[in-house]
Order: sequence, then structure tokens, then C-alpha cells
Amino acid sequence: MAKKVIFIILSILLAIAYVYPLSPPSQLPAIGILEPIKETDRILILAPHPDDEAIGCAGVIQEAVSKGAELKVVYLTNGDHNQVTFIVYEKRLTLRTGEFMHMGEVRRQEAIKAMQLLGLDSNNLIFLGYPDFGTFRIFREVWQESKPYMDILTRISKVPYKENFSFGAPYKGESILADLEKILREYKPNKIFVSHPADANVDHKALYLFLQIALRDLKREIPQPKIYAYLVHCIAWPLPRHYHPGLDLNPPIQLLGSQINWLKFDLTPEQLTHKHKAILCYKSQTSSSAFYLLAFARRNELFGDYPEIELNKEESMHTQVASFFGFSDMFNESRQADWDDLGSLAGGRGRVSYGILDENLLMHIDRIQELNKKFSVQLYIFGYSHKMPFAAMPKIRIITRYKRFKVFAARKMIKPEGVSLELNPNELMLKVPLKILGDPDFILTAVKTYAGILHTDTTSFRKISIGQRR
Repeated sequence: MAKKVIFIILSILLAIAYVYPLSPPSQLPAIGILEPIKETDRILILAPHPDDEAIGCAGVIQEAVSKGAELKVVYLTNGDHNQVTFIVYEKRLTLRTGEFMHMGEVRRQEAIKAMQLLGLDSNNLIFLGYPDFGTFRIFREVWQESKPYMDILTRISKVPYKENFSFGAPYKGESILADLEKILREYKPNKIFVSHPADANVDHKALYLFLQIALRDLKREIPQPKIYAYLVHCIAWPLPRHYHPGLDLNPPIQLLGSQINWLKFDLTPEQLTHKHKAILCYKSQTSSSAFYLLAFARRNELFGDYPEIELNKEESMHTQVASFFGFSDMFNESRQADWDDLGSLAGGRGRVSYGILDENLLMHIDRIQELNKKFSVQLYIFGYSHKMPFAAMPKIRIITRYKRFKVFAARKMIKPEGVSLELNPNELMLKVPLKILGDPDFILTAVKTYAGILHTDTTSFRKISIGQRR
């Protein structure tokens, strides 16, 4: 029996190694060097949870401190929803409301200790305290007249931490957006480090999305800063696990071939040692996940984002491509024809492209496998218009089930005119009138595909500028 178990485990490990090799691919993308940090910089680190700032930016933080640059760290949540790690850490169940708040306070204190170790005073740390694992749900559907989001486990619907910047703020989109805009307006950073739109964690996606809206709202009020996105959660990355200070941190294989402009910051041996120690300050997390968290303590830190997609303002039909990435059925197909190729993500099962035609947004999915009755799609489209507060803009989600579809505006299912779906053996085309999206200046959009209930593929959130329309 024991031999069978060992054989199964070894087979799984070999399969993973085949799909995601432990050694970096022979052809890595060109990785540039992060712009040097100067004394005159005003740097803002946006962290979804306490520990993300150390994982992704500990070297940058130390460099900023050593150069005398201004620096602040803003935490979207207190990270109070990770029950598994706290059960391991405290060796007891933590299911009551008070216990969740205790979790959040533990992680806040860990963050203070970690940042002090890197040379940053607690006065430069801002904790917002919004619901861990709930901020993407808030972004997509909790605005205006909606009741505040209530966490299913804590039963809390407003920021409960008295020490936090946002104490008492209801769990609503306006609250998070107002806090970010207040910080940006008063601090006026020239460089912002934020979680990546391709990150698998929903809070990481949400913080990136909120930042995009906040910056556009403040476009005329503050100088627009440079944005550097850092990645934390991605399948089978980084490998190998555990602490390997002699290795480079390279882009995930899933993102090779994309148009992400990767940049790296090389850490000095002293900075790397302090990063290692800062990550270990998060004992509530490393007690169960040190093998993963310490894999980020390497010779460099990695930053990069997708370019904004700009649909052609003159042609009546012009599409841009964003690729899927998934765990299996790897292929790397290049199609020119009608599409401007943004690069293929190795590990994908298909492509999604976007276009404008006759005041309609078109979304086209092209897959290598034939679509069957179990195939379904979930499409998010969040539009922004300078003519309307974002809170009032439609937050559209479309769910397809083979040849049928449903459209939701936030939580409410709607039946708008003009939405159509066309399905062929290997492709799907959705048409959505721009009017339904609020006639946006740009959209933030992502696609997920499913085979039955099994999630198979996803695209990162992409920013698509609509431009002038005829």
C-alpha cells in the first residue's frame, strides 16, 4: 500500500515537472531593469494583504529607505480570512467574529514588525481593513443602493478595526474608491507598486481594478504615476519551492509570449537577507506556507503589466487579442488575418479577441477543441466613462451555457436588447451594445471558461480603450 502511495505521488510530481519544468525555459523574455529609485521619488506600495508587500517589494522598500525617498504602504485588507493558516498557527479553530478580528490584528502587527525590519516606520503604513476575500465581489456588484457586502463567515459589513484608516466604513465600492483617491490626492506618488491583474487571488485582482478607476478619476488632479505590477499567485510558480537565494525570479511559463514588459530589481545580498527575515515575520502564514512564501526571496524582484489595448478609432472593425492561460492542453498558435496579435500565453487553450462594430463590443473566443454542450463562459465587463461616476456605471457579467446566455448588471439579471451569441464548432462570438455598458471610454474585462463545473481557462483583466466611434 505504501509503495502504491509513493508511486502515485511521484507520478503526480513528474507530471507537474513535465508541464511546468523546475528549470527555467531556455528562451526567457527580455527582462529590463527597473528604473533607479531616487531621493525625490514618492513611492506607494499597494498590498492586498499583509505579507504581499514583503513578498513582492521588500527589496524596493529597502532601496527607497536607503535613498531617502518618500514611501508609504497601503493594505487593502487585514488578511483575516485565511482560516487554514491560523488553525495551524494557533492550533485551534477560529470561527467566531472576534476570532477573525484577532486574525486581522495579528497580521497587522506582523506587518508593522516586518516593515520596521526593512527600515520603514509604522507611521508610513496605512491599513484600510476591507474584507479579505470579498473585495472583488464588492467591485463587481456592491455600489450605490446595494446593501454593504456582508462576509459570510464574520457577518461583518463595515471595517471593524478601530486603528485602521477606514474604521467604520461600509463594505461598499464607494468606500474603497474614496479611500484610495484620498490617499492618492494627498500623497501624490510618482511610482505605484500594485498587485498584478493576472494574479489568481481575487483581492489582488480587485486592488488593481480599483486603482485603475481611482487614477482615471484623478487624471486632472494629480500627475499620473508610473505603475509597476507584481505577481504573487500563479499556478506552479515560482519553482522550485522553498528558499533559494541563489536563483533568479523569472516570469511564469504561462505568461511567456505575452506583451508584458517585464522589469527586474536586483537585490544586494544584504537586502535579500532582510527580505528573507521580513517574510519570516509573518509567522501566522509561514507556519503553514513557508515553502511557498520563501520561494520569492531570490536575487531579484519582478514587475510588469500588460499594455493597454487601443481599439482602432478609424476602422469600423478592428480586434485585439488576449490569450487564455490554463493548466493543460498547451498550444501556441499565431493568427494574423483580422487580428493584431498581442502575443500568445503558453499554456492556453484558446484566444479571445475584442473589437468594435456599429456601436457594439464584439468578443470572439477561438479554441483548439470543439465546443460541446458543457462549454460555458463567464465574461466580466466593467466600463468607465468620464460622464458618469463609476458607482453608477453598469457592472456587466455575462454567463453563457453553450448556445444560451444570461446577462447580469451587478447582482440583478437583466434582459437588454441587442446582446447576441453566435456559436460554431470551435468559436464563440458575443455582441454587446456599448450603450448597455454605459458608453464607456474604456473597459476592464476578463474571461473565464468552464467545462461543466470545472474551471478550465482564464484571461487576465485587460484595459481596453474604446476611443472615438463613428
